Amino acid sequence: MHIVLGIIGLLTAAYFLIIRARNAAEMTGEFMEIADDVRAAARRFGFRKKYEQHPVEAIEEPNIAAVTVATAYLEMHGLPTEETRTALSDAVQVTLDVSAKDAEELMVLGRWLMNESGGAQPAITRASKKLYALGARDVAPLMEILKPISSDPLSDQQREALHEIKRAFHIKGN
Repeated sequence: MHIVLGIIGLLTAAYFLIIRARNAAEMTGEFMEIADDVRAAARRFGFRKKYEQHPVEAIEEPNIAAVTVATAYLEMHGLPTEETRTALSDAVQVTLDVSAKDAEELMVLGRWLMNESGGAQPAITRASKKLYALGARDVAPLMEILKPISSDPLSDQQREALHEIKRAFHIKGN
C-alpha cells in the first residue's frame, strides 16, 4: 500500500512540475511578444539604440520624443485607464497626423523609453530636452497631446511635469 501511495505522490508532483513549466513557457512567450512589439515599433520609426548612449538620446524623430513625454505624463496620475489611453492615442493621431496603428506603435515605443529612463519624471525631463534639441521650438503641439489626458485638477506630479517641459523649452513665467 505504501508503495502505491508513493507512486501516486510522485505522479502528482510530476504533474504539478509540468503544469508550472508550461505556465512559465507561456509567460516567457508573452514577454517575447512584448519585446517583439517594441522592436517592431522601433524599426518602423527608424529608432536605433546606440551603445554607451541613453536610448532617449538616440531619438532622431520629434514624434517619438513627443509621445515619450505624453506617455510619461499619462503615468503621472496613477495607472492609466483604457479611456485615457484612447484619449492619448486619439490626440497623437490628430496632432501628429499619424494613423491609429502608428499612434499605437509610438505609444509602445514611448512606454519602453519611459521605462528605460527609470520612470515617468526622468523620462519627461530627458524627452522634453531631446524634443527641444531636435528643433521643436513650439510647445503647442505637445500641449495639444497632453490636454485630453490631464486630470482636473492637475496632480502635483503633473504640475511638476509641466514645469519641467517649460524649463526644457526655455519658457519663462508660470
